[in-house]
Amino acid sequence: MNDFIKIKGAREHNLKNINLEIPRGKMIVFTGLSGSGKSSLAYDTIFAEGQRRYIESLSAYARQFLGRLDKPDVDEIEGLSPAISIDQKSHSHNPRSTVATVTEIYDYLRVLFARVGKPYCPKCGKEIKKMTNEEIVDVAINISKQNNSGRNMVVLSPVVRGRKGEYYQMLYDFLNSGFSEIRIDGKFYSLRDRIELDRYKQHTIELVIDRMPTGIDFNEKDNRLRLSEAIETALKYGNDVVTIITEEETSLSAKFTCPHDGFSFPEIEPRLFSFNSPYGACEACHGLGVETIWSEASCPKCLGKRLKEESLNVLIKDKNIATITAFSISESFDFFEKLINLKDSKFKEIAELPLKEIRNRLKFLIDVGLDYLTLDRKAGTLSGGEAQRIRLASQIGSRLTGTIYILDEPTIGLHQRDNAKLISTLHDLRDLGNTVVVVEHDEETIRASDYLVDIGPGAGIHGGFIVAEGSIPQIIKDNKQKSLTLDYLRGKEFIEVPKKRRAVPNPPTSGHEFIKIKGASENNLQNINVNIPLRRFVAVTGVSGSGKSTLIYDVLYKTLANKFNGANFKVGVHKTILGLEYINRIINIDQSPIGRTPRSNPATYVGAWTFIRDLFAATEDARVRGYKPGRFSFNVRGGRCENCEGHGTIAIEMHFLPTVYVVCDICKGKRFDRETLEVEYLPSHILSGKKWRGEGKNIYDVLQMTVEEAADFFEDIPWLHDRLRVLEEVGLGYLTLGQSATTLSGGEAQRIKLTAELSKRDTRKTLYLLDEPTTGLHFADVKKLLDVLDRLVNRGNTVVVIEHNLDVIKTADWVIDLGPGGGENGGKIIAEGPPEYIVRRGNSATGEYLRKVLK
Repeated sequence: MNDFIKIKGAREHNLKNINLEIPRGKMIVFTGLSGSGKSSLAYDTIFAEGQRRYIESLSAYARQFLGRLDKPDVDEIEGLSPAISIDQKSHSHNPRSTVATVTEIYDYLRVLFARVGKPYCPKCGKEIKKMTNEEIVDVAINISKQNNSGRNMVVLSPVVRGRKGEYYQMLYDFLNSGFSEIRIDGKFYSLRDRIELDRYKQHTIELVIDRMPTGIDFNEKDNRLRLSEAIETALKYGNDVVTIITEEETSLSAKFTCPHDGFSFPEIEPRLFSFNSPYGACEACHGLGVETIWSEASCPKCLGKRLKEESLNVLIKDKNIATITAFSISESFDFFEKLINLKDSKFKEIAELPLKEIRNRLKFLIDVGLDYLTLDRKAGTLSGGEAQRIRLASQIGSRLTGTIYILDEPTIGLHQRDNAKLISTLHDLRDLGNTVVVVEHDEETIRASDYLVDIGPGAGIHGGFIVAEGSIPQIIKDNKQKSLTLDYLRGKEFIEVPKKRRAVPNPPTSGHEFIKIKGASENNLQNINVNIPLRRFVAVTGVSGSGKSTLIYDVLYKTLANKFNGANFKVGVHKTILGLEYINRIINIDQSPIGRTPRSNPATYVGAWTFIRDLFAATEDARVRGYKPGRFSFNVRGGRCENCEGHGTIAIEMHFLPTVYVVCDICKGKRFDRETLEVEYLPSHILSGKKWRGEGKNIYDVLQMTVEEAADFFEDIPWLHDRLRVLEEVGLGYLTLGQSATTLSGGEAQRIKLTAELSKRDTRKTLYLLDEPTTGLHFADVKKLLDVLDRLVNRGNTVVVIEHNLDVIKTADWVIDLGPGGGENGGKIIAEGPPEYIVRRGNSATGEYLRKVLK
């Protein structure tokens, strides 16, 4: 087998016809400035070609369902294996998806509870065991005695429960067996009539065994015998279940029915524990756990547990399935370890396989630093890094070999303390015989790799070259190889510790304003009091799961957003927040997308696109033609291509497969009609001693410009140039103005939002909240970002960042460190003060690592 993956002539996006050989079976790290071409090489070239070749190897019949994948712009790739991408964008936002479901732990939990769970009566609390026919007859007689409605007692046998089909032959067989009546989906029919059922809909069919008049005396032998035979027949046809109807409807089971109050369980099978199935889901919220899909309030019936009463009363070691999924991953692991060590041989024989699978998956999640997550945590609330590490844990469990794994910054959201676990996991994946390609900026991960490929030297059009490559650590010691990344790794370049920090009185005094949070106890917060100094740069630190986001987002942001923004959030539990009179605005700059449709782009979000359309409408050519600014919008009729409605691509629905996008064959992807594209704008200034190729640019050309190019092109338009220049300052000069919002990473979206804020009029009393703003940033880009945040603080604003990056923490004026651990072991204030104070606290995990960079 070829020991190398050989790439020749890669030109995808900004790659400059590069040639590269990387070793197979190793951990390779791609480094470089944000936008230098790392993802273009890793994802759009290596992964895309590996995926395309795998699909090409399938039969023609299979390929017709998968669609055609275009070949990346590369001359040749040798030594390629099937590739698996583990990125940050592909996690589910379905409100039904949880950590337990996406890891398949919940599937094994459902099997475990169906096989060894013991049902308990929700009314009397006693364990329910199988009833004999005689016990069922006694219960039916009691039901008849309590019937005050005067209705006949009907004995039904449920022969079909929630299954699709026409059942014509079965109904005909019942008629031939002497039965005359049936109930289908709650409605009674005569079997002598023709009954037509929709074969594609689910049906519940119950055979009417007998109708007995009200007031019948069951002390008489014949009447009791009649009831006994009816129940015996019902159990025979109904899979040991019989339904008795009087004024109420009661199901009794020869398997699990409470003999004391008649409560009967349905068939105890895995679907009873599924909140995605009508047989397990709470009837009130349909398994969502909330009142409505848009609500934050828990369902009043199931109290957020998602399941029916019956499902929640099947227990293993006094715990129901909802209780176990509310455990953190580390707590769950301990619980199942105890189950595995039980001495009950019958239990172990039945439960051995699902317990093994559950335990293994929990262990992998702990290994990637996710021990603090609860199993019932909604997938949509996970950060990109957390979702990526969950997928990584699943891949380790699959134990594939000979595969190329491509990961995008797996250390995002991970404290330095947990980095070693993650790196060990990546090494395990490599040692199975796989090639692991990591796009990464984290220094520890870079140094733990086997081979480094640095792409640059700049971003966007200034990138796309291989500036350095070689084995680690040899390449770091080889001074002949030069690059910005290597300079940082060698210590020649670094982010300086501020010579003087903005002073904060400690303990807080009346001489400085603080926001004071009192008694915060949401989630795992331990009734803490926190002081946030205003007009300062504040870093909130701590291991993953220590309570940082709960404190800053659930408690602080939601309270302030309700006050200043008119929001209606359910606020995290706390006693009070003081000092709000010192601020008048709260901005949460998170990593959620800047738009949910491909029409959204950086130019529209920061407000630059409106100015650009006005400029085109003001040109002489546009005025002669009578074109208004709307003519240059791809969102409305007029100037856009109507074949693709301004998208540039046409979506082809693939039903059960992802939608395929093809370039519009009318506008060729240019989004506008021919007449609109004839209008050009030519700036009056001269760039670098010459005009832009001596010609103007049409609206499509401008959309294709990078932010850096556009800032130069519109240099003589101050109100437009300023917005574009700020995008450059936050390290986004490589983005094109028309780049679809759906293709942006979380970190890029966050910095675009930051740009929009910097472009607004400053109140000088704004509180900015940022969650890991260094996501996706190279060392040099982090330095740029810190300069921008520093500007905000110098204007009199307060910036609070949740961060693990030590370069950011060491430059903060004030650090609030939470811990000491994650989940139930976190939620306490370990230390508050400047970075130099944090490193002196012996029990601070952050201080331990911060000490190394403050020297």
